[in-house]
Amino acid sequence: MIAPVDNDTTATKEPDMSIINSQIKPFASKAFHNGQFIDVTDQTLLGKWSVVFFYPADFTFVCPTELGDLADLYPEFQKLGVEIYSVSTDTHFTHKAWHDTSDTIKKIQYPMLADPTHLISRNFGVLIEEAGLADRGTFVIDPEGKIQIVEINAGGVGRDAAELLRKVKAAQYVAAHPGEVCPAKWQEGDATLAPSLDLVGKI
Repeated sequence: MIAPVDNDTTATKEPDMSIINSQIKPFASKAFHNGQFIDVTDQTLLGKWSVVFFYPADFTFVCPTELGDLADLYPEFQKLGVEIYSVSTDTHFTHKAWHDTSDTIKKIQYPMLADPTHLISRNFGVLIEEAGLADRGTFVIDPEGKIQIVEINAGGVGRDAAELLRKVKAAQYVAAHPGEVCPAKWQEGDATLAPSLDLVGKI
């Protein structure tokens, strides 16, 4: 007698893993940076803190306000040893054309990565498949290439570079001070917490 085939694969399906503390996946991209086309890969990000900042498309509406906001605070990120990489599914040629024609985008000094194959957007889980565009995803990556912060906004909701800067400072502080954590609304110079049995129920 032939045993019935069990088509239910749910029991053997691998559980989804959290993206936090996961290693970034391999990628290669052309980028527009300071008037030139350069190559950027996952290996480029290793050795320093990085922000990978996805947005839907060039020549749009909310996107330039976000990228301009980042451009204004870029020197502050640089002081922290942080590189910013903006990413959309446009080509590097489109990035250049946008940079050449928009006063807001002309302020950008960080690399603008092209993702026309959608590989990078898929790697980070932000690709809107039916549209071929990326969600507004922000990823803070440590020098080992591990993701420490994730933020994904709906298309109509712009992000705040100052809040991102605060989060990066908190992530760097925690990485440099094992055993300490940053409470809500933590700002540079504020007190931190050292989790222990004595603190349970007293916060």
